[in-house]
Amino acid sequence: MGLKQQLRTTTFLLTLRYMVLFFVSVTILMAVINWAITDYIESRADESLQTSIRTFTKLYRLGGLAAIEPLVKSSEASENPGEALYLLADQRYQPVIGNLPEWPTLQATGDGWVAFAYQTPDGDTAPARGRVVALPPAAWLLVGREMQTLGALEKILERAFVLVLGITLVLALLGGLLMSNDVLGRVNAINTASRQIMAGDLSQRMPVSETRDEFDALSRNLNAMLDQIESLMSSVRHMSDNVAHDLRTPLTRLRNRLETLRARASVGEAEDIDACLEDADSLLSTFASLLSIARIESGASGEEMQPVDLTAVTRDACELYQALAEEKDIELSCQATDGARILGDRNLIFQALTNLLDNAIKYTPAGGRISARAVADPEHVRLTVADSGPGIPEGQLTQVLDRFYRVDESRSAPGAGLGLSLVNAIASRHRATLTLEDNHPGLRVSLAFPSEQAA
Repeated sequence: MGLKQQLRTTTFLLTLRYMVLFFVSVTILMAVINWAITDYIESRADESLQTSIRTFTKLYRLGGLAAIEPLVKSSEASENPGEALYLLADQRYQPVIGNLPEWPTLQATGDGWVAFAYQTPDGDTAPARGRVVALPPAAWLLVGREMQTLGALEKILERAFVLVLGITLVLALLGGLLMSNDVLGRVNAINTASRQIMAGDLSQRMPVSETRDEFDALSRNLNAMLDQIESLMSSVRHMSDNVAHDLRTPLTRLRNRLETLRARASVGEAEDIDACLEDADSLLSTFASLLSIARIESGASGEEMQPVDLTAVTRDACELYQALAEEKDIELSCQATDGARILGDRNLIFQALTNLLDNAIKYTPAGGRISARAVADPEHVRLTVADSGPGIPEGQLTQVLDRFYRVDESRSAPGAGLGLSLVNAIASRHRATLTLEDNHPGLRVSLAFPSEQAA
């Protein structure tokens, strides 16, 4: 299945909805984690500064400047001095000892902390945050911490956040495609079987796997329904075929007796007997058509599939009906290209074509046109009969294939409504596609047979 078709499936759209929901959930989760980590690090940094302040204050009170000088020098020797900024100044804010060259300009943040900028060893200016403590009798202590470390951590968290979301979206998209592909495989198998059943092969059944999931339950229910439909249709078909077979013998006897009576009847009685003979012939023709359809549908036509030249079949059929068409003042044209070969039963195909030509001549008015064509392409051989008659209403194009169905306008014409049913049976026997279309005006009937190479 193509990607475009897969993206329109219900399974993939449902996966997209879950993907959006999961995306929002992960976004909220990552935002909470980011906030929690940042808050935790800030709290730990503040606690570290508070501890440093208490340590400096206690040492200063116990031993004065000499007590805190080693601690400040150890901070100066640190590889990352920005993590601990110290400056002890006199009452005039002149530096006494620390890793800040001068007393910075401080800005109160409103929560007891101050913000300031300091110059890093690389010569850059970086933001910092700290507290100022008064050391009696005349000293000030500034303890701070560079804020760039926290900012770098926030950038790392942001990159991780984007990476996690990107991976989540990609995995969700791939998962949606895999899920929809799996489901579509099951659905396509059911659709394939359905199309074969709609084409007339009632022996087909929905595939059932070993997973015993909801698709298998649906397939089993559909198969049970198809079994019942096939049984009912088979019963109806057998009943009609048996009736046709059983009635054909007494009708034949009746016709023979009418022939005998006609030979001894007077002129007036002969006309009535001729009408009875015509009705008997119509009934016998109807029963013969029913039996032919039954034999074809059961595959008991008696002929094996052999190479058939549709070009010759089309020309022979046109030649057979040319005189009848001229008698009704109808132009019958034949176009049959060489190489139109299929595997099939020549007699059945010839019967289907003559049925179509007979119907076309029957319903095309004088001065009309009928064309018969046999055209081959690499995969199909198309046999088409088109006329300029009244045609068939669009809503009845499929109904006319049913047995005994006749369009209202043609009920007064001879026939029993079995011609197209017979053609449809022959088409199914040859795995051909039967198409009825409006010819503007008239009807165009097309049979698309698999070519000899494709078959």
